[in-house]
Amino acid sequence: MDFELMLKVYPFFLEAAWLTILLSVLTAILGLTCGALGAAARLSRFRTLRFIGAAYVSVIRGTPALIQLFILYFGGPQIGIQLDAFEAGVIGLGVNAGAYMTETIRGAIIAIDKGQREAARTLGLSQWQAMYKVILPQSARLMIRPLGVNINALIKATALVAAISVVELTYTAQRYIGSTYKPFEMFLLAGILYMIIIYVAGRGIAWLDRKAQIT
Repeated sequence: MDFELMLKVYPFFLEAAWLTILLSVLTAILGLTCGALGAAARLSRFRTLRFIGAAYVSVIRGTPALIQLFILYFGGPQIGIQLDAFEAGVIGLGVNAGAYMTETIRGAIIAIDKGQREAARTLGLSQWQAMYKVILPQSARLMIRPLGVNINALIKATALVAAISVVELTYTAQRYIGSTYKPFEMFLLAGILYMIIIYVAGRGIAWLDRKAQIT
């Protein structure tokens, strides 16, 4: 194993790791936003919104994330959507993650006993107040771990954007393989950095989970 080569290219991989982190953070924010909106639609009293929410989850979860990225980045210009590779990566992965987060959030909300909602309404709270003050605080505790799993998967899925030339860890490894002919070392270095990112994210999620259980 060529450790000297790994040390030489490490700064470039570290720069790519920061881009991977930025991509992961932005994608997670968009995914959580889409997930919250999707869950609200799925739980709505209105049939049209429920249909839209169900269609979103079904279509996005039923097609590969890579195909969705290709449609957005390569096919977008045909319908007037002009995005650079990074923007397409964030939007494509964020919308994809949102479909999975929709079901995570919805599942946590419906897991709360219906008696809680009925008791809140009996006390004079509106449906929105009951959801905001009674249901969501309890369901938030149930969401943290499953959403953490979603975010973990999302961080690993950022490797897909290498296919549209975003210079993150996987793309950087592929680029240096072309000049060094050392695939084992390059992918090993990328894998180690992915593990560090995922480990730190996992510790943060575990901390949030502990805080939620205490409060």
